[in-house]
Amino acid sequence: MGDKYNMKNPSVKRILQEVKEMQSNPSDDFTSLPLEENIFEWQFAIRGPNDTEFEGGIYHGRIQLPSEYPFKPPSFMLLTPNGRFETQTKICLSISNHHPEHWQPSWSVRTALTALIAFMPTSPNGALGSLDYKKEERRLLALKSRESAPKYGTPDRQRLIDEIHEYMISKAPPVPQQTSEDAIASEQPPPAATESAAEAPATPQNTTTEITTDDENEENHEANMEAEDPRVSKHAVPSALSVVHTVEPRRQEVVMVQKSSDDRLFTWAAVGLAVAILVLLLKKYMKASGYGAVFVDES
Repeated sequence: MGDKYNMKNPSVKRILQEVKEMQSNPSDDFTSLPLEENIFEWQFAIRGPNDTEFEGGIYHGRIQLPSEYPFKPPSFMLLTPNGRFETQTKICLSISNHHPEHWQPSWSVRTALTALIAFMPTSPNGALGSLDYKKEERRLLALKSRESAPKYGTPDRQRLIDEIHEYMISKAPPVPQQTSEDAIASEQPPPAATESAAEAPATPQNTTTEITTDDENEENHEANMEAEDPRVSKHAVPSALSVVHTVEPRRQEVVMVQKSSDDRLFTWAAVGLAVAILVLLLKKYMKASGYGAVFVDES
């Protein structure tokens, strides 16, 4: 590889030095190699960070080193759908060419890949090339990323991408199983449905009263009480509904009795008054006719 380039060029010397270091000190978290025909273009793959929604995922990408490297920062592009960064779009990071003021010549491709892994679970905050998928969607993409390497570029590029993918799969641990917390969260209703249920107005009570017999009301009430507490016997506690239905007819009966008594008293008083008036009229008539004197003389 070195025969194709000017070894006196500081950028070439630095890049070849990093290639040697990457091969002699491999990492399970990432790997990256330049193209045979262009050492300024690297293909890489990183492993999703543990204890995040990206865990188990294998994410491929492309690094473009500038001709002034390492004095100017590289650019990064993701090729594998991941839910955090757009694919085939230069992403905005403090280690990328979008922020050259942050780049330090002492940093390397290894440093940049380590930083990229750390950036994945962070909030995108609207940065260029960033996405904000839900965690469940990112987990699904992480599982799918293991199936095959992305298709990109020329046959030489694709060959290197496939080799990197096979290496990362061989070093990747088993896919993490769903935790109990994830299982509980998946069984719960979506936040939108819960909020809408909480904000929904209370259903108005039906103003139409269903007519049932006293026996049906008492049986229903006793069944409800036994369902709430099986220790409660239907003979131990009187039904509130039965008390209401028993008291109400008696109250009506008392009112009817009182009303009939008042009516009888009024009738007798009217009859007595009529009799008294007739007696007085009869006495006046007898006195006027002289019957009173005859009665006196005979006595």
